[in-house]
Amino acid sequence: MDKKRIIGLDVGDRRIGIAVSDPLGLTAQPVETYTRVGYGPDTKHIRALADQYGTDQILCGLPRNMDGTEGFQVDKVREFAGKLQEAGLSVQYYDERMTTIQAESLLLEGGLHRDERKRKVDMVAAVMILQSYLDAEAQKKKAEQAAEKDADEAEEDEDIWTLEDEDGSPVKLHLVYELRYEGIRYLLFNDMNDPDPDADFIVMAERSEDGETVFESVDDEKLLERIYEQYIRNSDQ
Repeated sequence: MDKKRIIGLDVGDRRIGIAVSDPLGLTAQPVETYTRVGYGPDTKHIRALADQYGTDQILCGLPRNMDGTEGFQVDKVREFAGKLQEAGLSVQYYDERMTTIQAESLLLEGGLHRDERKRKVDMVAAVMILQSYLDAEAQKKKAEQAAEKDADEAEEDEDIWTLEDEDGSPVKLHLVYELRYEGIRYLLFNDMNDPDPDADFIVMAERSEDGETVFESVDDEKLLERIYEQYIRNSDQ
């Protein structure tokens, strides 16, 4: 499924490097280096690009100082971002410290001449900013999915009980429901080793023995019927 694309900006005083995410939100792709004219035309140009790519999502690189503080250049980026927001675009920021220097080094390694590097460095910086953001979001999503899986497994484990049968052998049971009937706590289990999904519940009654909580199987047919009826009533509520 395609995601809403994101336009990444490396905002400078004279030029704006522009990149865009691919439809799957995996990679950042170069668009252009735009030469600034003024807030009005600049905003219209970015708005037009957003319309072209069917998005309203903008990511602005934030050129913080190396110690993490925000200087005068950050104020300029936020001011321009405010104009984009007034034009109906949704703006978020991403730390771009050292990005321009890295982009310059990358182009230098590519053997480009100075003039060509100058034309492309802001665009490459925008690609690097956006790609870093996409990678960070992918890692965040992966961590969240792993946490959800661990939580589901932990919750599932809580419903798995290991009890002993009459011979003292361990039996794994899945706790389906618990209820109180006439002041006694009853647990309704499914036998995890029984392939029949319609098999009757195994019902255990909780009682205290020498100060310890123990569970014993309920074999009284009439009592079982009343417990089942109570279970059905509770389930229907």
